[in-house]
Amino acid sequence: MMHVDRKTRYRQMRVILNEKQWRQFLALEALERKNIQEVAQDAGASKNTIRRGLEEMKEDNLSTSGARQRKKGAGRKKKESQDENLLADLESLLDPKGDPMSLVRWTTKSMAHLKQALQVMGHHVGESTIRRMLQTLGYSLRSNKKNIEGVSHPDRDAQFAHIKGQCHLFEARGDPIISVDCKKKELIGDFKNQGREWQERGKDTVVNVYDFVSLADGKAIPYGVYDLVHNRGFVNVGIDHDTAAFAVESIRRWWQQSGKALYRGSTHLLITADGGGSNGGRNRLWKKQLQELANQEQLTITVAHYPPATSKWNKIEHRLFSFISINWRAKPLTSLEVVLELLSHTSTKEGLTVTAMKDSNVYPTGLKVSDEELAALHLIHDAFHGEWNYTIRPQPSPS
Repeated sequence: MMHVDRKTRYRQMRVILNEKQWRQFLALEALERKNIQEVAQDAGASKNTIRRGLEEMKEDNLSTSGARQRKKGAGRKKKESQDENLLADLESLLDPKGDPMSLVRWTTKSMAHLKQALQVMGHHVGESTIRRMLQTLGYSLRSNKKNIEGVSHPDRDAQFAHIKGQCHLFEARGDPIISVDCKKKELIGDFKNQGREWQERGKDTVVNVYDFVSLADGKAIPYGVYDLVHNRGFVNVGIDHDTAAFAVESIRRWWQQSGKALYRGSTHLLITADGGGSNGGRNRLWKKQLQELANQEQLTITVAHYPPATSKWNKIEHRLFSFISINWRAKPLTSLEVVLELLSHTSTKEGLTVTAMKDSNVYPTGLKVSDEELAALHLIHDAFHGEWNYTIRPQPSPS
C-alpha cells in the first residue's frame, strides 16, 4: 500500500471536507496526537480553527448535511455597514448634484476615479468593494449604444408605408427598384482596417500607426447601387469627390452595365435614397443630373427618400454595405485594385453578387443650379410630401 505522509493527507482532506468538517477532523487529529501546534503546522491551519473544532465536539455540535458551517453573523462585515456614509457618497458620485466641480462629473466613472473620489471624501475602500457595491445598486458596465439619429418626423411611418407601396407597384410591373448611397470614404495605403481574421502564428499584418491623409496614396469613394429585385450590388469607386454628379453617374453606369439588360424594355425606375448628402431631397444638382439621365436613357425616374433620422433603414446598408465590411475586414486597402477585387468578391449564402468598377472622372464641388434651371426640369412632385417623393420624366427633345 502506498504510504501518504500527514501533510499530503491534510491537503487531500481539505479539498474534500467543508469548513465545519475540516475543523472537526483537525480536532480529532489533535486529540490523537495530543498536540494542537503540530497539527496546525502540518495542516497549514490556524490553532484557533482547531480549538473551535474541539469546542464544537464537546458541545456535540457535529457536522451534518445541510447544517450551517459558521455561526450566525460570522464572517467579515461589509464595508458599508462599518462606514454609514459610504453608500450614499458613492451614489452621489455616480449622479453628481450640487457642486459643478465634482471630481467625477468631468471624468469617466472608472474604478480608479471612483476610488480616488471616495478617498478624498475620507473613505478607505478598495476597487473590489466598489465593484460589489455598484452591482448591489444595479449598475453594470455598459458601452455607448448607437441609436440616436435625430428627431423623428411625425410622418415617418407614413413615408415608410409610401415607399413600401411604391416598391410593390414597381415589382408587380417588373420594373427596377434600386437602393442607393455612398459608403464611407477609405484611404488607400497601409492603414488599419477594422476587424480580425485568422492568420498563421507569427505572421501579423503590420500597418501604419497613424491614419494621416498625407500618408495615403489617394482615397476610394464607393457609391453603391443595390438591386432589390435581383439581390445584386453595383459599386462605382470614385477617386475625387462625392457629389450629386458622381451619384447619378454611378446610377448611369449601373443601368448601362447591368440594369438595362436585366430589365429589358423597362422605361420606369424607382430609386430609394437617404434624405441628405449627394443624393439628398434638397440637392438641386441631384435632380438636374437625374433629368439628364432620364433624357439620355428615356427613363421615367421615381425617387422616394427616407425621412429624416432613418438612414439605417435604407436597404443598401444591411443588404450590401454590411457584407462588404465583413468581406474586407482586417485587410489593408493598399491599392484601388485591391478595393475593386475585394468588392467584386463580396457574396452571401442568399446569392448576393457584386460588380465593382473604377471611376476616374473629376467631380468639381460648388456647382450651383439656378431657379430657372430647376423650374425647367420635368419634375412632378407627389401629393404626399413632394419634397421626399417625386418623379422626373424625360424632356421632349428639341425640334
